[in-house]
Amino acid sequence: MNAPDRSDTETLAWLTLLRAPALGSAGLRSLVTRAGSAAAVLDGVEDLRREFSIDPATLAWLQTPDAARIDADAAWLAGGRRLLTWLDPDYPALLREAGTAPAALFVDGDVGSLWLPQIAIVGARSATAGGLANARSFATHLAAAGLTVTSGLADGVDAAAHAAALDAGSATIAVMGSGPDLIYPRRQAALAERIRGHGALVTEFPPGVQARPDHFPRRNRIIAGLSLGVLVVEASVQSGSLITARLAGDQGREVFALPGSIHNPLARGCHQLIRQGARLIETAAEIVEELAPLARALGDRLRAHLADPAPATPAAPVTAPTQARDADYTKVLAALGHDPVSLDELALRTGLGVAALSSMLLLLELEGEVDSSGGGRYQRR
Repeated sequence: MNAPDRSDTETLAWLTLLRAPALGSAGLRSLVTRAGSAAAVLDGVEDLRREFSIDPATLAWLQTPDAARIDADAAWLAGGRRLLTWLDPDYPALLREAGTAPAALFVDGDVGSLWLPQIAIVGARSATAGGLANARSFATHLAAAGLTVTSGLADGVDAAAHAAALDAGSATIAVMGSGPDLIYPRRQAALAERIRGHGALVTEFPPGVQARPDHFPRRNRIIAGLSLGVLVVEASVQSGSLITARLAGDQGREVFALPGSIHNPLARGCHQLIRQGARLIETAAEIVEELAPLARALGDRLRAHLADPAPATPAAPVTAPTQARDADYTKVLAALGHDPVSLDELALRTGLGVAALSSMLLLLELEGEVDSSGGGRYQRR
């Protein structure tokens, strides 16, 4: 899959749009789909601003962007990296179908690896010795079976799974909650370098963007969207891994969980997932058996894509909440007003857990129905 010339007008237009404040992935996907290209959005922004109710701050940026910032982003891409946009035929098919897909991905490494059949392995940063051993064992066996391990480059389970896949001679994909040039946590810099050479580092955040707590649920929905299924190794009931699992379930992906001791607090999240319908897993072979037909189907699509890499212009997808909004989403919207409310207050109003609320609020925010006002507070748009 060959990268286009980084200096072209369309790439610069995409970089300008991705830096625009208050636009968001859903709005950007809609704009470029409507206009036909990123350059056409910039050329026709005056005509589009009423149709799409473009925010004044966004409009001001699109009319007079920071040229030095855009040039710096283009210089990062010139180092052999790739900006994979919503209109790019190489944009990974599974992620495109996820409903909350980012408008573009910054990729450092092998873009083709994003089309490989993937299994996400996630879990606690402070995993037990047994949890780390399980992460390594499952990653090794799943990689040997032909599945690419995808995770979030965090300490604990994520790092153990990435390293084991690399040690098994397989590619691995790390989705980041920071810009592509800022490895977080820094202690994983050596691991990130290995992944860059045998897989890919992926993020929706432009260069120079620091990791922030609210970035990680966004990262998690990309992990879920790229993967055929998600395996949760160890997790507390407040773990971000449960957000990844919830997002995977909302996207129609398989969710697997390892059981543990009732005395281990990091087993409680997995047990909660199992009670909610995740498949209890004891061996890697069970996952391979479940995902093999899906992997074969994805392989067929990859072969077709390589034979004819130019798809029809994609329409903006319908997000999971709109597609099949369940009672919980309705309950959350009913509990939200037009004044900011904290996540803890929403939990009291709805009776829903914090992990479930976090994933639902992320989807509703990406869909344009909810605004995050910072500090973990939300309101209806």
